Amino acid sequence: MAGYVSAHRQGSATLPRRRLTEPALVRWTLIGIALAFLALFLAVPLVMVFSEAFAKGVDAYWAALEDPDALSAIRLTLFVAAIAVPSNLIFGISAGWAIAKFRFPGRNLLITLIDLPFAVSPVISGLVFVLLFGRRGWFGPWLFDHDIKIVFAVPGIVLATIFVSFPFIAREIIPVMEASGTEEEEAARVLGASGLQTFFRVTLPNIKWGLLYGVILCNARAMGEFGAVSVVSGHVRGRTNTMPLHVEILYNEYNFQAAFAVASVLALLALVTLVAKAVIERRLARSLAAHDETAAPESA
Repeated sequence: MAGYVSAHRQGSATLPRRRLTEPALVRWTLIGIALAFLALFLAVPLVMVFSEAFAKGVDAYWAALEDPDALSAIRLTLFVAAIAVPSNLIFGISAGWAIAKFRFPGRNLLITLIDLPFAVSPVISGLVFVLLFGRRGWFGPWLFDHDIKIVFAVPGIVLATIFVSFPFIAREIIPVMEASGTEEEEAARVLGASGLQTFFRVTLPNIKWGLLYGVILCNARAMGEFGAVSVVSGHVRGRTNTMPLHVEILYNEYNFQAAFAVASVLALLALVTLVAKAVIERRLARSLAAHDETAAPESA
């Protein structure tokens, strides 16, 4: 019997590789479908955005970006992202550490709540903030009496952006923290390291690529959010319009060249995000592979 199995394995090893994979026609058909899909839904729209943005020349392009309302939208978008991303960074690290390193009542509920913005429509989340902080909302009368504006003002935009983007960092670092385990942190504590020393010298180096990956995705969502921000902003031109909202206004006014000019800035930011995402993905894969290699001898 053993001889039969050995002969069968040797025969399988000598089989041509082409018999163990899909036919060439199937492979190239699938590759062609994937490339055609990417070209139709990614490459062509990007080319059209930039071609329409520069349709009237470089001077018209820069004039559209130098418009006071466009500059205000760009500044507001960067300002909101500068608040939302660090806020979600703190939340993501805290939630990731709690979920990956500890077992406690309500852990599964916390994981479910983190995924809530993925399940709820951004428009619905914006309406929730209107119901909470609007003039007729739960806290609206008190806010109005104290001259505090949240809805139809910058604070409402910041809150809505934080809500729709907060799962990204936590969801990226939780698997990385779970894969790294708790042995290294426990060893650091035994050797006398404080909590901050353990975090900065042990935990952070292990999760840095996953953390950067989550920050990139969070920043991309924060700058490109439309639905929730549209509900709570009030569309006050030059004051509460982010870049996506400003693009919509210009397009509705049939100012297509200016709309595509501002949209090209968002498209350029998306391309930079994709490149950074690809680089971080490779680094993250290498980091996880290196950790698995070092953990294998210890477990053996």
